[in-house]
Amino acid sequence: MLPSRPRSIADLRIGAASGGLVAAALAVVAVITDRSAFLFVSLESETVAVALHLIVGALLGIVVARGALPRAHEAASLASAATVVGVLWWVLGRLVISPLLAVERPRWTIDHIEPELGSLVVSTLAGAVVGAMIAIGRAGAPAPDRRSTPDKTRIVVVGGGFGGVAAAQHLERIYAARPEIEITLVSRSNSLLFTPMLAEVAGSSLEGRHISSPLRAICRRTRVREAIVDHVDLNRQQLTMRERGVSGATALGYDQLVLALGSVPDYRSIPGLAEHATTLKTLADAERLRSQLIGNLEQADVEHDPATRRALLTTVVAGGGFAGTETVAELFDLAHNTVRYYRSIHPSELRFVLVHSQDRILPELSADLAEFSRSRLEARGIEVRLGVRVSGADGQRVHLDDGSSIRARTVVWTAGNQPHPVIQDLRCEHDRRGAVLTDETMRVVGQQNVWAIGDCARIPVVGDPDSTHPPTAQHALRQGKAVARNIARHLDGRPPEPFDFTTIGVLVALGHRTAAAEIAGRRFSGFPAWFLWRTVYLAKLPGLERKVRVAIDWTIDLFFPRDIVLGDDDWHAPDVDATDRREVVS
Repeated sequence: MLPSRPRSIADLRIGAASGGLVAAALAVVAVITDRSAFLFVSLESETVAVALHLIVGALLGIVVARGALPRAHEAASLASAATVVGVLWWVLGRLVISPLLAVERPRWTIDHIEPELGSLVVSTLAGAVVGAMIAIGRAGAPAPDRRSTPDKTRIVVVGGGFGGVAAAQHLERIYAARPEIEITLVSRSNSLLFTPMLAEVAGSSLEGRHISSPLRAICRRTRVREAIVDHVDLNRQQLTMRERGVSGATALGYDQLVLALGSVPDYRSIPGLAEHATTLKTLADAERLRSQLIGNLEQADVEHDPATRRALLTTVVAGGGFAGTETVAELFDLAHNTVRYYRSIHPSELRFVLVHSQDRILPELSADLAEFSRSRLEARGIEVRLGVRVSGADGQRVHLDDGSSIRARTVVWTAGNQPHPVIQDLRCEHDRRGAVLTDETMRVVGQQNVWAIGDCARIPVVGDPDSTHPPTAQHALRQGKAVARNIARHLDGRPPEPFDFTTIGVLVALGHRTAAAEIAGRRFSGFPAWFLWRTVYLAKLPGLERKVRVAIDWTIDLFFPRDIVLGDDDWHAPDVDATDRREVVS
């Protein structure tokens, strides 16, 4: 079996030299035969072509010489993903952005594209070179020692969301050369879900797994354990959890603990809501909501009873915050984008209602942008009911506290969250919602080695103890990095530092290529805000491969209708007896 690590520096040199010689030979043959170099079509400079052949050949030679067979799939994935990024960069930069900056209309004819083919090759190969270089760097990284020994300092992060993953990643960087520090991440899922894009998964414009990044791939030096935490014993410094494939409970001790368990839906004891409403917290929720909407269209297409048909074609979303507003906009787009396939359904029969208890939606935005968002939704045909709350649901109707009701089969609940039950059961101080109280350094009040971040923590603002940091992704990311630094300071005997961060901006997508945004005091709306929304979230999406997959999904969504395929698990036939079954088969 070939070794998975380089045998010596000589191997690298030999591999680089041999790859470079082969590439040079190909380039020389191309020049002699008066061709534009085999790999670099349309390059006018033969010198540049030869140089690029040498670089690519040397890099490929190094990859081959290293013999990194267990990671070959990763190297290929990185190189191919970076190549696609180069192509997308050429399409956006040369064919779209450059003409717009020159106050010209982008044109896609062959006469206008042909002069740019040289830059296409350069962009593509530049992406390939960058991907190969990243692969080489990763191939040389030593494998972490994940064996747990009693003399190690155990740092345990509970929760695989934005805050928990950011904490684990930053701890990795701080203690990269400290094998005596053991970092463990306990998460219910083995992936980080990019929740700001969940609404697009429900709207069938994104593939669900494309917004999920494997924790073991993005936290390489961390010991990842997929488990459900049932209890935290602060006195014994121990977690009790249930791991996949392990019978019974498992105990895990810690020296430093970071609580980042996030929140769960709070149905506020509203009758029937837990049984009949769909939330939007997980990937399963988004895919279930998509399947439910498409299934309703399928059933309504053959339904003759007007009341039942009206209920099937009505969707109620409770909660006018970011999640609710983006969800109702995406579901509206999905239904109107695909209703053409259902011949007996007219678009005017589709009904979408956004219910919000306050006097305006999107309270996080300025009043002007919130009003723009409301008017934009209503102009598209979405009903916005303000100043009312959902008081009940029975599967056929949604009841409101003003005495009215809406006949609807689909109810989406985004109006309330509460801290994770494990957080609420901790023997420490909580606020009225059940969140853990911390000081300004994110250390749990009354504890020396327990920290809390994200939705499950009430972290006071520096200089204003009556105010707390909002439960947003941008705050959770910064809190994760800050708590990692504070743990390091604590272990070094230095006092931790207060967490201080001000929201940079807020973005909300309103569907149909429009959005509202407020960045550093500047307000945007319409198409520019939508383009900014996608640009920012694509940049924040972890992992080059995921960025490429999402960019491809978005590109497909521009030119093709949304997918309405349902899996076998999304539909169940009614029970039939043997005679009926034979008749169906025949």
